[in-house]
Amino acid sequence: MTGRIHLSTILLAAVTALVAILLYSPLFVPILSSFFDLNHGQVDWSRPTLSAYTALAENGDVLAALRATLIVGVCTVILSVVSGTLLALYYHGRHAGRGALQFIIFLPFLMPPVISGLALLIFFREINFDRSLVTVIIGHTVFVLAIVYRTILTRLQSMSRTLVEASYDLGANSWQTFWRVILPNLSSAMAGGAVLAFALSFDETMITILVTGTESTLPVRLWAMMRLGFSPDINALVALILLFAVLLCTLTARLLIPRQMARYHA
Repeated sequence: MTGRIHLSTILLAAVTALVAILLYSPLFVPILSSFFDLNHGQVDWSRPTLSAYTALAENGDVLAALRATLIVGVCTVILSVVSGTLLALYYHGRHAGRGALQFIIFLPFLMPPVISGLALLIFFREINFDRSLVTVIIGHTVFVLAIVYRTILTRLQSMSRTLVEASYDLGANSWQTFWRVILPNLSSAMAGGAVLAFALSFDETMITILVTGTESTLPVRLWAMMRLGFSPDINALVALILLFAVLLCTLTARLLIPRQMARYHA
């Protein structure tokens, strides 16, 4: 019996390793390529160099697109976290219209991005609102609001009501209870939702294409460059973005897993 369990464990580990290799090995190709020169379209593996990273630092168009992406991401995080927290508190307070509220919040996230983008494009055109980074921020906020809202609401629903009742019994008013009791308990969920919102905003392409103005975000810029092919500095950009994504995933895991669970598994 022990031998069968040991064999099944080895087989499961082998299948898991194979799936991981198939999924993640393509990611290492641009990372490795970023440290070597291109010679007539072929990677010259004999001469390591950092020229791709130097060229990236001098590529004004890509850096401008990256700067626009970061601006959109940060603004989207702020708006979605503030709105998601307020909406979660409203829903948790058992006010009227909770079903309609959730429908409105989740609908843009569940619809295909092209439909959400077209709806926003038509809306902005009808109200004569010029497309710019502001419209991109609005579009991204509408898109990521659902996941931020749900993350915060889940933590709010798991919080013991006795904490709030004890705060009121000790003489605290509603604002003091929110600031000193509710908000500290929601802080990790808000931070985790913020990381997820930033990751989704950074990657969003379809909605951005439809509502963007003259300034392009990085995904739109890379989409346009696909027609002519990527220059070597794009490999360096991909390597840096992958490193940033790994850090985001690590941060998200630490924020979303309660400390008690971490201590339990340790």
